[in-house]
Amino acid sequence: MKNLIRKYFLIAVTMMVSLFLTSCLNQKKITYFQPKVGSLDTIMNSITQKRSFQLKPGNIINVGVNSISPDANTMFNPFLVMQPVNYTYQQTNNLNPAIGYMVDNDGSISLPLVGKVKVSGLNTKEVADLITGKLEKYLVNPVVNVRMLNYNVAVMGEVNKPSVYTIPNERITLPEVLSLAGDLTIYARRDNVLVIRENDGKRLFTRIDLTKRDFFDSPYYYLQPNDVVYVEPGKGRKLTTDKTVLLAPTLLSGASLLTVLLSIILKK
Repeated sequence: MKNLIRKYFLIAVTMMVSLFLTSCLNQKKITYFQPKVGSLDTIMNSITQKRSFQLKPGNIINVGVNSISPDANTMFNPFLVMQPVNYTYQQTNNLNPAIGYMVDNDGSISLPLVGKVKVSGLNTKEVADLITGKLEKYLVNPVVNVRMLNYNVAVMGEVNKPSVYTIPNERITLPEVLSLAGDLTIYARRDNVLVIRENDGKRLFTRIDLTKRDFFDSPYYYLQPNDVVYVEPGKGRKLTTDKTVLLAPTLLSGASLLTVLLSIILKK
């Protein structure tokens, strides 16, 4: 009889431990950038992706003009006194308006003397070259630098610091912006990260698998202004909100105590 009691009790404890362990995450589901099965861990890939983006209506740009005439420089740079360009990553909790030249619905900006300049569909380097050519009739050897002021990327979901991040150097990758957000939590689905992008009047929804190295060849490796990154919670997050799982450590401790007590009783 004692052996039978011991047998069923051990079975019950084993089932409880197994149930608790099944909630543990598989390492393959949380490891980034895994190589393909059978491939070498160290491989060399050519970096062929273009990271430049084209301006579109709603973008705000800074147009910095320099020449040998200080007075002319002041006239063409009305916003520099109001707002210097920030060259550091910012976690934006309050969306303050960027002060610069906004691309209007026609895809143009208006410059002093020059008038309207069509910039939509061009990258910042092409815009700088275009404005330089237009300023040569007014300035001697003008130098133009164009930068994006409202390059914002939103990061939501299972990250440690969800926020809207302002990117200063017109280049950010998905791993970089997730690092800015404090990395994914242990409960995040690394194989199903959603990137939302607006392009040509369409909203595109693309799923990214960060556990695979193929992701580096994705057109979503480099993020664009106003991209939204949503990290989906996995089953582990649901389990942590389940009262049964929350009580699992207590139940296991209780089971251990009962095992000790039962052993003492059976020995008598």
